[in-house]
Amino acid sequence: MIRLIFFCITLLVLPVTDTYGINLIPATKLFEITRGLNEPSDVAVSPRGLIYIVDGVNNKIKIFSSSGKFISSFGKKGKGPGQFLYPLGIDIDQTGKVFIADSQNHRVQTFNSKGMVLSQINIPSKTSKLSDPTDVAVDEKKNRFYVVDNDNHKVLVYDLSTLNLIKTYGKPGTGKREFRYPFLMAVDSESYLYIVDVINTRVQVLNSEGLYVTDIGGWGVEKGQFFRPKGIAIDKKNRVYVSDSYMGVIQIFETTGELFAAIGDAATGSIMRFKTPMGLFVDEKNRLFVVEMFANKVSVFQMKANP
Repeated sequence: MIRLIFFCITLLVLPVTDTYGINLIPATKLFEITRGLNEPSDVAVSPRGLIYIVDGVNNKIKIFSSSGKFISSFGKKGKGPGQFLYPLGIDIDQTGKVFIADSQNHRVQTFNSKGMVLSQINIPSKTSKLSDPTDVAVDEKKNRFYVVDNDNHKVLVYDLSTLNLIKTYGKPGTGKREFRYPFLMAVDSESYLYIVDVINTRVQVLNSEGLYVTDIGGWGVEKGQFFRPKGIAIDKKNRVYVSDSYMGVIQIFETTGELFAAIGDAATGSIMRFKTPMGLFVDEKNRLFVVEMFANKVSVFQMKANP
């Protein structure tokens, strides 16, 4: 699996206000969660408003209240049921069932809302490399869930009821439906799948049949481009939020791939900078949750309503 190596650079290329041609969505920090986190990677909010954080190096999933108060955790290092080896991605369905990409155990595990194991799905590989599941995305409309296999550059589609493998998308490459270390994913309300294609520095969009629709982004350091995209989230208007872990910014796109805005600091009116932003989530209250991996925290912001 591709691992994360970062260098300190001075970030000068992106404009700092909308005066320079980029729209800003102002965000005000509400609180941050730091409790014992060690390189967290992803975050999701349950239908009840509980915050679940993948605390990967600690091999735990930590649960917090909607205001950031610690409630409980589950998991420990190991290969048994309910144990983890560097979990990375998370999704939660409308019943509160929690799906975890247990990367180095080569499986996806599901849990109830309190952390009781419900199932284990071993992710197969047809190559010499073992599977490396880094994320899972649930599409209840289509009764399926998706698993990304980072090392084998593909996405697997499973039946949500039977947990059986339906089909597989992708192969190594730079073309349509080809990937170079895909990482995190999200599904919008129309069942379009958005896959962060890290080394290809883009987000690929597929429809519910697995057909290529469009790319978002591309390599670069200008607005609308990426250096190391990692996290992704979809809001109520199906706008697409993408974190760039190297540049430390979060950009927002229309489903067509057109740049809509960047997250701005409500206090200063400048583009907001984050420390290695990874997993993202936007909840029903228009709150933005940002995993800042090397800062060992999850930051929570209230965004101004988007037009």
